[in-house]
Amino acid sequence: LRKKTGYSFMNCKKALETFGNDFEQAEIWLHKQAQKEGWSKASKLQGRKAKEGLIGVLQEGNMAVMVEVNCETDFVARNARFHQLVQQVAAGIMVHHQDSGKQLTTYVKRCLKAEDLSQLRTVPEGRLLSDQVALAIGKLGENMVLRRAAWVAVPAGCYIGSYVHGSLPTGAPSLIKVALGKYGALVICEALANSLGTSLVDMGRKLGQHVVGMAPLSLGTLDDEPGGDTETKMLAQSFLLDPNLSLGQYVQHHGISVLDFVRFECGEDIELPGAQESREEDGIPLLASPPA
Repeated sequence: LRKKTGYSFMNCKKALETFGNDFEQAEIWLHKQAQKEGWSKASKLQGRKAKEGLIGVLQEGNMAVMVEVNCETDFVARNARFHQLVQQVAAGIMVHHQDSGKQLTTYVKRCLKAEDLSQLRTVPEGRLLSDQVALAIGKLGENMVLRRAAWVAVPAGCYIGSYVHGSLPTGAPSLIKVALGKYGALVICEALANSLGTSLVDMGRKLGQHVVGMAPLSLGTLDDEPGGDTETKMLAQSFLLDPNLSLGQYVQHHGISVLDFVRFECGEDIELPGAQESREEDGIPLLASPPA
């Protein structure tokens, strides 16, 4: 029972004694007790600052999810149980939006805030993500926050580039392939007719590296004059991996059109001027495209 649930020897012993060695009932009781204790601890720790944590990126087919989950210390951010929580959040968002990514004619980019995330459920257990956070708080003893997430889907002819910086090993083996780190980027691209011979996966990673490293605030256009070190329009910035070219010149040469991007930095102030605004469409929060 201890090996399966991860709870202490004494608690497992107490559960088995309480239910006459009924393994299933003992396991259910342990989960309920942990949930109760987790919510109690979560309410006590609620006011404590949680600026550490991880960015998680999950890609499946024509869709991608990027999440930020915060905790108090880098020590907990490196814990396998915390990694598992980030994986559960990313998978829950992906499954929730599964049908929204089908038969698209244009790309979709959605923003989820903390209150949206808490009502989603884990896969396959079906537990509320807010309950999973409380469980993690109970086990690890730090305040934790589901801060934000972005979900992106693209139609045929487009693809999503991604990059996570400061990558960490994901601890225990998992069927959910979530990349974890301190910075993350998703870049929405369209492959043009002259993109033949360009590795889209490699290009997507390079563009993600640029977004993480250069921190653009808006997309801009190919008509923008290349800027200097203070340039904030992505297409006018010097390309991170080849400063002799602007990002716009680089993608144009490879037959790629950049349509949009999302950048997360763990613990950053998301209310800073120039942060991407959100809009409502059909009751679903959407990230507006970065202004030109």
